[in-house]
Amino acid sequence: MSNHLLSASIFSTSATSSSASKPFLKAKPILALTALLALAGCSNGQNETNENASSEATKTTEATEKNSAAADDNVLRIGTEGAYAPFNYTNADGTLGGFDVEIANAICDDMQMTCEIMAQDWDGIIPGLKAGKYDAIVAAMSVTPERAKQVAFTDPYFSNALVFLAKKDSSFDPTNSSDINAHSIAAQRSTISSQWLENTYPKANMKLYDTLSNAFLDLGSGRVDAMISDKLPALEWLGSPSGSNYAIKGDEVDINDNFAIAVRPNDEALQAKINQSLANLKSNGTYDKINQKYFSVPVSATPTPATSTTAPTTLDSAAQ
Repeated sequence: MSNHLLSASIFSTSATSSSASKPFLKAKPILALTALLALAGCSNGQNETNENASSEATKTTEATEKNSAAADDNVLRIGTEGAYAPFNYTNADGTLGGFDVEIANAICDDMQMTCEIMAQDWDGIIPGLKAGKYDAIVAAMSVTPERAKQVAFTDPYFSNALVFLAKKDSSFDPTNSSDINAHSIAAQRSTISSQWLENTYPKANMKLYDTLSNAFLDLGSGRVDAMISDKLPALEWLGSPSGSNYAIKGDEVDINDNFAIAVRPNDEALQAKINQSLANLKSNGTYDKINQKYFSVPVSATPTPATSTTAPTTLDSAAQ
């Protein structure tokens, strides 16, 4: 489950100058008029000088920006959050790591470009893209209709799914509705997991928890028979000592929750290049290698043939 739904400054230079003159307090009218005309002439000349200088400064700034843009043609600037492990996180030394970061670097390698990856708070990540702070967002961002109104998404590079967990020796079968109704099932409150279960099996004996940790705690202590969870946190728990006697039951439940890379709506060329690189990474094995590093299924999580069956397909009622 992804609960996730930077600003550029342009400095310009201008030439300014000022002139000061002492007032003619006691000048005769003709002298005063002559002096006034002289001052006006000087002022107009100075304004023209200022306008010319400002125009030249603007041209210089524009030329500098064009040269800078040309120099950066081989750099792909990427924004990520740096606080959503295992997809993206900040290491103790301040460097960024995680699945998103490795995927971004692999895309840059395939495109033969240099990656510049920067961290950005989640609330400002789309505004930062729109402001030109970076060229793309790689941050476990779920594709939603609301976001698609602001950004253009690439092809998905990761799909979230739900899984059922129970003891390895349990006969619990999540493809059997009567079996689900006969067992107590833990889920985190107000999540896609709990909403999907409630919508798909309204008679299910659900036990809701404020946190995922508390749900895992009750599953591990035997206070509930089974549990439904997002796949990734489930895999982490199954790989821990507390989850060593538990396994995934049945197949994954596809809830159409896809993570994709976001670019600005008018960057069709970049969108196409990233899509091509994603396809290349998947075909040459690079994607699988990175995926295995972060999301490999522990041996303890592998379901037995007796319980590995087709998952329910009533997914339209799942809430995003």
